Amino acid sequence: MTSPILALRAAILARCAGDAALAAMLGGTASIHDEPPAGAVPVYAVWGEAEARDASSSTEHGHEQDLAIRIWARPGSAASALAGAERMAELLDDGALSLTGHRLVRLSMTALEIGREDRTNLARAVLRLRALTEVA
Repeated sequence: MTSPILALRAAILARCAGDAALAAMLGGTASIHDEPPAGAVPVYAVWGEAEARDASSSTEHGHEQDLAIRIWARPGSAASALAGAERMAELLDDGALSLTGHRLVRLSMTALEIGREDRTNLARAVLRLRALTEVA
């Protein structure tokens, strides 16, 4: 069985990859990285924390997932980080995504945060999502 977290991440990547508006907001590519790309100039997106909990019923095996996507922008450019996060939210909130080995029941935005990293002064937006998936 494929990890529900990895299956959801792959589906999110596939949905975001085809969006020209998001790509323009993220410096030319609508990619979400595992870690900040070496030498990259913000704006870029990085996977944040993720958690999958059992949400099985008497008839279905499933998971409730919480995950975060962090969008980083240069100092003084919180608006560009927020714009990228909002576009992702538009693309993903209650979207119909195809997951390998799982079926998406619901995907919704639970929070949108904006802030700044003290050490680097980079602006960041955090998009928090919740998904309910069932094993296919």
